[in-house]
Amino acid sequence: MKQEWRKQEKAIYLPKNKPERVQIPAFNFYVIDGAGNPNSEAFAEVVGQLYALSYAIRMSPKKNRAPQGYQDYTVYPLEGIWDLNEKGRANHDGSFDKDDLVYRLMIRQPDFVTKDYALEVIEWLKKEKPNPLLEQVKFESIEDGDCIQMLHLGPYDDEPASFEQMEAFAEGQGLKRASKIHREIYLSDARKVEPAKLKTVLRFWLEA
Repeated sequence: MKQEWRKQEKAIYLPKNKPERVQIPAFNFYVIDGAGNPNSEAFAEVVGQLYALSYAIRMSPKKNRAPQGYQDYTVYPLEGIWDLNEKGRANHDGSFDKDDLVYRLMIRQPDFVTKDYALEVIEWLKKEKPNPLLEQVKFESIEDGDCIQMLHLGPYDDEPASFEQMEAFAEGQGLKRASKIHREIYLSDARKVEPAKLKTVLRFWLEA
């Protein structure tokens, strides 16, 4: 049976557009760290490289390179953990320049992808489709743990309103947001979907 995250992992990737508390276990990701405006060409190149790696694994059976335990699946969505640099954090009025953003972009990989195999795929791409960004790619296990999440509908610039709802929900349960660092999961392709129809999972961590 094909592994499809939209059908089999709805609790993680397709929440309702209202806050909820969730426990997110550890998953394996290809990760590239970066900084700067997400509307830049440099950001787009990072996204492209993560997808190149992910589809290299997805299509590996066609090149007789499939890992042990390979199962047909749908490539997972792009995700990002977002923070601000020191300059951005100094703006206490809540505003910030997008050039001050710091990010960890990532795409989750299926459980059958081991670290050794993931690193092999990086080496294949270095030979077949060389790109300096491949030197920056990491393969990591990341556990979000105890979080609040919700589905945000609409433009990315309107996300603060959703985060306010999430923070109010947490406070109503006697919980507190650990920091302004947060995760976004992109269910829509911003190149093809108009801003008003974008769907993004927003998630932040809770204090222990």
